[in-house]
Amino acid sequence: MKIASIKAYWLRCPIPAGRQWRSDYGQLTHFDMTLVEVTDTDGQVGYGEAKAAVGASGACASIVTCIERELAPQLVGQEADRITAAWEAIYSGTRDHYARDRGRVFPILGNRGTTISALSGIDTALWDLRGKRLGVPVVELLGGACRDSMPCYASGGWADKEQLGDQLKTYVDHGYAGVKMRVGVMDDTVNRTVDRVGEARRALGPEIDIMADAHGTFSVTEGRRFARQTEDLNLYWFEEPVTPDNKAGTAEVRRGTTTPIAAGESEFTRFDFRDLIQAGAVDVLQPDCAIVGGITEARRVAALAETYQLELAPHCWGSAFSFMAGVHLAFSSPSAVYIEHSLGGNPMLYDLVKEAPVVTDGRIRIPDRPGLGVEIDRDFVARYRQRVG
Repeated sequence: MKIASIKAYWLRCPIPAGRQWRSDYGQLTHFDMTLVEVTDTDGQVGYGEAKAAVGASGACASIVTCIERELAPQLVGQEADRITAAWEAIYSGTRDHYARDRGRVFPILGNRGTTISALSGIDTALWDLRGKRLGVPVVELLGGACRDSMPCYASGGWADKEQLGDQLKTYVDHGYAGVKMRVGVMDDTVNRTVDRVGEARRALGPEIDIMADAHGTFSVTEGRRFARQTEDLNLYWFEEPVTPDNKAGTAEVRRGTTTPIAAGESEFTRFDFRDLIQAGAVDVLQPDCAIVGGITEARRVAALAETYQLELAPHCWGSAFSFMAGVHLAFSSPSAVYIEHSLGGNPMLYDLVKEAPVVTDGRIRIPDRPGLGVEIDRDFVARYRQRVG
């Protein structure tokens, strides 16, 4: 079966006032995403997500244009089941024949950034399409699940010190054994961040796992100081302590602490993750299927985690499609321990699809529906689609 068409849509949905949050990205009032739709010549459709930004908000026009005007013409008419071949053809461009003959990549200039994000959405949609065609969940195509269910950690924690304990305890009351809170430049000073994390530990007690995410906003010195001052709080991990542009700095922070360091949500392709590992910068790899290169490339990152005995924790902050892509990946890998579950106002996770992914008592069960296992709500797409061009 061949690829008949590839379409992309920029969706932008308001977040209800009572569900909005503020972080170093500012006050988040809307959620944006790029929805990718791949149709085969039999009329079957697969969906994926391509991201314009790691956070919830970001203009997606350039990704829509890249998909429809640059990538789609290269792939329409190709075999829909040859997902790896499609990935490699985009990555090496007009030199793909050399890459196939020599057995190594000849990457295009845009081998990071917008093009790889756009490829991520197409790749994920092709996996969804293949699973639907075969009547099996994507996890089965990845070799099957390593477990029947997995714990989720509640991803939120933006409140100030006075309200933080109550906010995090509401997550635990819903059965989550782990919670993630945001830290870093949003607190102005390292001492204020340390105070907030201390309040989180006081409120939750010693048995709940706490992840602290700095969004790459600390300097190396600040990151080292935060890690040193929170050693006795037994954080499960310290995420993106410094900018992803400074892998050596991340490694410096890691060398100065026993707290595990997590990173990767902003990285493109397995090659960036290789560099993180070679720098000695990480304990936990966090590929985002809507950024890294889709499920194909995320599975390669999972193989690195498995090889180097690192933890795999896919970044699942996005729509139901990138969330489920991360879920299928996590279930397929023995290196995955936790799945991220967004507790912020996220209409793309809950309203874009007819039935939102189900997390019960802080756990999610192995996906058992064909493809990614979620069905698009066409009315939602029509209502929130933005004009491009």
